[in-house]
Amino acid sequence: MKIFFITDNRKWFERIDSWRKERIEDIDIYCSPTSAEPFLNEIEEGLISILDVNLLSKNFKEKFDIGFSCHCKQIFPSELVESVRCFNFHPGLNPHNRGWFPQVFSILNGKPVGATLHKMDEKIDHGPIVDQRIIKITDWDTSKSVYDRVLQSEFNLFDQWIDRLLKGEFKEIGLELEGNYNSISDFKKLCAIDLDKRVSFKEAIDYLRAMTFDGYDNAYFYSSDGRKIYVSLNIKV
Repeated sequence: MKIFFITDNRKWFERIDSWRKERIEDIDIYCSPTSAEPFLNEIEEGLISILDVNLLSKNFKEKFDIGFSCHCKQIFPSELVESVRCFNFHPGLNPHNRGWFPQVFSILNGKPVGATLHKMDEKIDHGPIVDQRIIKITDWDTSKSVYDRVLQSEFNLFDQWIDRLLKGEFKEIGLELEGNYNSISDFKKLCAIDLDKRVSFKEAIDYLRAMTFDGYDNAYFYSSDGRKIYVSLNIKV
């Protein structure tokens, strides 16, 4: 069996690469062109290759039996998911807050969050579900702490299902609702703080929790002298 994975996430690559070393199947791992820099050493060693899914040849689609998206930033074209059976390990609880950074929007709108394994179709984070894990959000969670638990749940789904998926031993559960979708533009709009907006303390804290992700500057406002000021929240329990 010929298998491909596309991931732009360092931890996912390490998980897949570790799994690959124990397998007899023919397995290729790819990353998106825009995510190549963190993988330069691995690319040089031949452990991962750069792939633009919009430039796939007919030979590529005929080469593989099954494919997986694991935090891939690219949208798989319809001709790929129609010719190769593809699955997505998604850091959200479909159909709620499909798209970018589900945990951010779940903290803000109260919709469920978790990890979803689903068969891919031509729509983003869409298609029949194989399995899901629900994650509870506490009052002291930030985007990062929720994300970390979701990622671990994705790994658990991977461990539980990967061999069964390769054998075709799974059932598909169709989505009863279309749910909602958030784009990267929606997230970028959230980052700009409206200093004149009236909110409750709870709304303000929830907003800052949602926008706090260690290592990244997200929420910001402009000072009176025009400087861009980033804001995050430090929570202790």
